[in-house]
Amino acid sequence: MDLPRGVLSRLQRVVLVGMGTSYHAALVGRHYMEAIAGLPAEAENASEFRYRDPLVGPETLVVAVTQSGETVDTLAAMEEARRKGCTLAAICNVIGSQASRLADAVVYTRCGLEVGVCSTKTFTASLVVLYLLACYLAQARGARPPEALAGLLAPLARLPYLLGEVTQRVAEYERLAHLFYRYGNFLYLGRGVQFPIALEGALKLKEVSYIHAEGYPAGEMKHGPIALIDQDMPVVAIAVRDPLYDKMRNNLEQVKAREGRLIVLASEGDEEMARLADHALWVPPAPPLLLPVLTAVPLQFFAYYIALRRGCDVDQPRNLAKTVTVE
Repeated sequence: MDLPRGVLSRLQRVVLVGMGTSYHAALVGRHYMEAIAGLPAEAENASEFRYRDPLVGPETLVVAVTQSGETVDTLAAMEEARRKGCTLAAICNVIGSQASRLADAVVYTRCGLEVGVCSTKTFTASLVVLYLLACYLAQARGARPPEALAGLLAPLARLPYLLGEVTQRVAEYERLAHLFYRYGNFLYLGRGVQFPIALEGALKLKEVSYIHAEGYPAGEMKHGPIALIDQDMPVVAIAVRDPLYDKMRNNLEQVKAREGRLIVLASEGDEEMARLADHALWVPPAPPLLLPVLTAVPLQFFAYYIALRRGCDVDQPRNLAKTVTVE
C-alpha cells in the first residue's frame, strides 16, 4: 500500500467496514488502528454504513475488508465513502475484484483459493494484514519511533510456528466436540480485542453446525445473557493472558456460580483457568494484540468437528453463499 503523503498528513480517523466474518476482522482492526497507529477508529457493518448518511470526509480513511471483493453491501459502502470524499483502502483476497478497482489502495491477503463457503484462513490473513496496515500508518505518519515499530513487527515472524502448535491439537478439539455436539445453544464471551473473536466463534458454529450461538462482550453478560446460563447453556470464553485477564476471570467465576458449563480458551500453563474451567483449550503465549490470530483457530476447529458429528456439510452449509452479491 502506498498512500500519498498529503493523504496521510490529513488523516484524522479510520472507519473499517465489512460484512459477516470480514466485519469481525474489522472490529479487531479497530483496536489495531488505535493502539498502534494512534488514530481514532470505528468498525461498522457495511450494510448499515451505506444507509445512515455517515459523517465522513477527506480526513477519513475507509478500509473495506472483503474476502471476495464483490460483496454488494461493502461495495455500496465504498461508493458512499467515495461520494463523500474519503480515501478508500481495500483488504481482499481476489486480485482484480471490484473492491480492488474502487479503492485508492489495496492490500491482498494472498492466502490462496478458499473453497469452503465459511471464511477461515482468509479471516486469519485479514487480521495480519490489518495489523501490518496499522504499523504502516504509524510509520508513515511518524506516530511511533523506528525501534517501537521494530518491536511490533518482530513477533510476526513467529506466528507461523505458533499457529502450527495450535493446529497440532486437533485431537483435543475433536474430543471436546464429541462432548458438546448435542447441545442446542452456546454463549461465547470475550473482552477487548478478543470480543470480536467471540463473535466469530459463535458465527462459525452457527454457519456450519446450525446450532444457535451468540457472542457477547463478557462485561455485558450481567445485563441480560446471564439469565440464560445453566447446565444446558455451555459458555465458551476466551480468557488469555492480556490486560483484561482479571476482569475476564471475574466474569467466569459468575458463570460457575450459576452452574454454567464452562469451556475456556486460555494461555498455556494457566493453572488458574485450568481449575476454573470444566474444559480448557490452550494457545501459546504471544503479544496481546496478536493473540486473536491464535485464538480464532481453535474455535474454527471446534465448530468444524461439531458439524461433522452432526452430519452437516462443512463446505457448503445450507442457505449460504461464498460471495453475497445481492441485498
